[in-house]
Amino acid sequence: MSFGPKPWHQTNWDFRAAFNFMFGSAGAGLVLAAALAGASGNTLRALLLLGMALIGAGLISVWFEIGRPLRALNVGFNPFTSWMTRESFAAGLVFAFGLAAVWWGSAWMAQVAALAAVVFAYCQARILQAAKGIPAWRIPALTWLAFATALAEGAGIYVAAVALRAMPSRFMLGCFAFALILRLLVWVVYWHDARGSVASKAAIVLQRSGSILVGVGTVAPLVLLLGASFLPGVARAALVLAGMAALFTGWEFKFALITRAAYNQGFALPHLPVRGTR
Repeated sequence: MSFGPKPWHQTNWDFRAAFNFMFGSAGAGLVLAAALAGASGNTLRALLLLGMALIGAGLISVWFEIGRPLRALNVGFNPFTSWMTRESFAAGLVFAFGLAAVWWGSAWMAQVAALAAVVFAYCQARILQAAKGIPAWRIPALTWLAFATALAEGAGIYVAAVALRAMPSRFMLGCFAFALILRLLVWVVYWHDARGSVASKAAIVLQRSGSILVGVGTVAPLVLLLGASFLPGVARAALVLAGMAALFTGWEFKFALITRAAYNQGFALPHLPVRGTR
């Protein structure tokens, strides 16, 4: 690697860190969706377990990235300064109340787990935005883009999973559409701020992934949602496709953001030394 004024790609976070943001936010969104839907019985248990499994998979992925895994214990010592510490505390609450809700089938415990999941998703979004050395990450709108993506992915998983057996409620379909539109609007704000401030290679990556997020991850699911309301014969299949499109495009965007768009700004050299002068 050659260091200099031109931006170069960071090497500290790789696909394992990306998996944490991909799986964790989707799991948090699913826990929230299950509580919002008022799911009960085995449906509630299955959705909560899937959501917690995704969160756990993300945390395990980033744990494997650490050169010395026992260093992960240090994450619990900085709640006032570290968004990672706050993320871990929120995850602990999700698991504690989520598992209790699974065991007793308690709706109010599921709701507490959902509140903790919202905090977890927000903390994850702040972790990225706090990485000031990477222009594509430090843009303030990224916090809300990552958070909106968690909502859209969680609602997408919920809609797809429920549609395998029955039609989701109109309320949850409306929540899914709202999350998709919110993600689109925040992406527009983020891209407006990013395209003039990130490295050219990062801009190419973001533009490509953003196009997929808009076309395949937003327009297509909204069309499928609309089609499902007019074509009941294919409604459930359309909803499964819509949910999966929202999920996988969100994952693709975050994977690209972490692994391919993570260029720093290079060295700033406003004054260069000139031999023989003072």
